Amino acid sequence: MVQGQTQQPSLKRVIGRKVLLLFVVGDILGAGIYALVGKVAGHVGGALWLPFLVAFVLAALTATSYAELVGKYPHAAGAALYTNKAFKIPFVTFLVAFTVMMSGITSASAAARAFGGRYLAEFVTLPVVVGAFIFLALVTIVNFIGISESVKVNVALTLIEAFGLLVIVAIGLYALFTGDGEPGRALEFHPATGAVLGVLGGTALAFYALLGFEDSVNLAEEAKDPQRDFPRALFGGLIVASLIYMAVAFTATMLVDTQTLMASSGPLLEVVKVAGLAFPPKLFAAIALLAVGNTALINMIMASRLVYGMARQRIIPPVFGVVHPTRATPWVSIVFTVAIAAVLVVTAADITPLADTTVLLLLLVFSLVNVCVLVLRRERVEHDHYRAPTWAPALGAVVCLFLALPVTGRSGEVYLRAAILVGIGVALWVVNRLIVGKVTEIDPAKITD
Repeated sequence: MVQGQTQQPSLKRVIGRKVLLLFVVGDILGAGIYALVGKVAGHVGGALWLPFLVAFVLAALTATSYAELVGKYPHAAGAALYTNKAFKIPFVTFLVAFTVMMSGITSASAAARAFGGRYLAEFVTLPVVVGAFIFLALVTIVNFIGISESVKVNVALTLIEAFGLLVIVAIGLYALFTGDGEPGRALEFHPATGAVLGVLGGTALAFYALLGFEDSVNLAEEAKDPQRDFPRALFGGLIVASLIYMAVAFTATMLVDTQTLMASSGPLLEVVKVAGLAFPPKLFAAIALLAVGNTALINMIMASRLVYGMARQRIIPPVFGVVHPTRATPWVSIVFTVAIAAVLVVTAADITPLADTTVLLLLLVFSLVNVCVLVLRRERVEHDHYRAPTWAPALGAVVCLFLALPVTGRSGEVYLRAAILVGIGVALWVVNRLIVGKVTEIDPAKITD
């Protein structure tokens, strides 16, 4: 039985719609677009904006479910909370929380490899794995010392990340007006595996660049009017980010040939270097490193705190809840999560399989969230809230499950990696049951505190 805890003060509702919109945009922008443009081009050729467009449409289906559930249950905890309310099965709730946590680690590992690649090479030449390890060490130090995150910091980082992407868009507009580049290349569709499979493979990978919106539900308890503001901020953020992504993709393929994009771990730096509109490559590389690094840092902090929260809820062995006596940080959880990230960095050939694993894990979570919104329709709440059209979450569940299948060209290595990561959670659950006994109740909000 999970032991009760004293009632904690509730969070203050201080976040307005505009700041919430910036937070959603900031959650979405990051490592994905800076590192994966070339990899997406490998699936479809020059028309690499197409997978981003399709990914946006498909992500919007799941976003309708999150918009309804956040309005209905305006609390931090996200998918684990909705699963717990819909099914009330502790093991399923735990698996969802653990899968989300592991997706954060795989995302951070992908970002670490991106950090150690072409952008870092603008300053120092190191093997990618060495650069990734140095970055993970820095992240671990910051995580151990302790970091006080705030929405204001996130807004500042959002503006810096967005600035880098707007530089690419400006380069594209300048190229169009001056006649530089090859705009026609953006309409060249040369999928290596056929039209349907090419788009599906590109879309599944482009999905990685749009996954961040799931994290924004954790601000539900701090939004002034989540029932009204969150749906508008969520859909608005998706639209803004997707428009930026498609403009960046169009610019990249217009100015740089597909083969060069595919081969580069810093594809947007290739755009800056051939642009007619001069912009210092080192400055852009620094912006890209900040964007990629911020993605990894946020994900590793989230992952270590989730592990700590699970231990505190007594659903994994208590040792993961040990806090450092002077730094007051969950050092055992930090070591555990960074060790997994380090193994992932070493065992993956490049960023693609790690991004694919992140997408696979979250597609499974998204499919369940879409089911949850339909199951929870039987539960009424007193306040008004956004209600998704029934066809949207139903179609969203089918689409997410379909994209999780091997038909997208995802390798067996990705499925094996995902199975091992989830299997670690199952093993921890079993070990914990032997130590503390059967878990009959989980409070997802306390996991994510």
